[in-house]
Amino acid sequence: MTDREKEDLKRTEGGVPPHDGMSAGPRKRFVKKRRPVPAAELAQEIRSGSRLALAKGITLLESRSPEDRKAAQELLIGLLPDSGNSVRIGITGVPGAGKSTFIESFGLMLAEAGHKVAVLAIDPSSTVTGGSILGDKTRMEELSRHPNAFIRPSPSSGTLGGVHRKTRETMLLCEAAGYDVILIETVGVGQSETAVRGMADFFLLLVLTGAGDELQGVKKGIMELADGIIVHKADGDNIIPAKRTAREYKQFLHMLQPATPGWQTTVHPVSSLAGTGLEDVWETIQGFRENMTGTGEWDRRRRDQLKAWFRQSIEDWLIDSFYASEGRKKEVERLEGKILDGRLTVTAAVEELFRG
Repeated sequence: MTDREKEDLKRTEGGVPPHDGMSAGPRKRFVKKRRPVPAAELAQEIRSGSRLALAKGITLLESRSPEDRKAAQELLIGLLPDSGNSVRIGITGVPGAGKSTFIESFGLMLAEAGHKVAVLAIDPSSTVTGGSILGDKTRMEELSRHPNAFIRPSPSSGTLGGVHRKTRETMLLCEAAGYDVILIETVGVGQSETAVRGMADFFLLLVLTGAGDELQGVKKGIMELADGIIVHKADGDNIIPAKRTAREYKQFLHMLQPATPGWQTTVHPVSSLAGTGLEDVWETIQGFRENMTGTGEWDRRRRDQLKAWFRQSIEDWLIDSFYASEGRKKEVERLEGKILDGRLTVTAAVEELFRG
């Protein structure tokens, strides 16, 4: 092989075309398109517990590419028989309640005990720029490094309630990868609690001390969704007030409709910093699962989760399909102009839009 041929070979391997006898001007680099991993192969890697493969699978789910969507569904169908064997725990809380601190301490306790813990943290996407914080791995540094833990921050992408569209499918992938505890953190605003309640087996609400004021600040509707309430930051000088707050919540809960038939919502004072009360919470969740499995409520709730997922997916598909047409977008803008000018009511504009 001549020196020129050797040089051409090196240049080709580096993504640069060989010499062609033309002028030696700037050369364009030819980047090889990465070959997508076949769904069957990716599914096998996920089953084996590869966190890298799991991350790739979730990225595939979140892709808007039609080709990726098809591959994602093939992946899901292949993994469905391996899913469903976890306890799905939704976690919400009042501002400042310390959801991330609790999740890290609680997750570490479970991971150290041999459980595989997946944290799906829903980050609020900006309604202006579409960006999101995605800082959960920074806020849960120790848990993110644990070999039995997997943290996936997902932007809400403007979805109703701040819940990412693919969170349910992501849960299935995590379960197929062997994660037996799924923690779903909400952004804690608006209707996110209701949305996460529809995909969780057990729903936890984090509150702070000072129940007199706190009970006024927590919506009754949110409390009626909770299977368990945690009075958080029960440490230092706050231990006695936290226990008093827990008693006040217990008294108030007797006046509410229970979130789950046959289950009285529990209240625990917890300190994530001191690690106190965490085991009580886990024992409560295990007791809940055993109780609800015995009554059939567990299976019923899982069926309800599937129905809610199906109906939400129908709504998402209809909205996406509607706005996919450029003509419809322009028609919406035209009617918006009439509404803003006072020439048309909102109801009349909607009727005109769908008549057309």
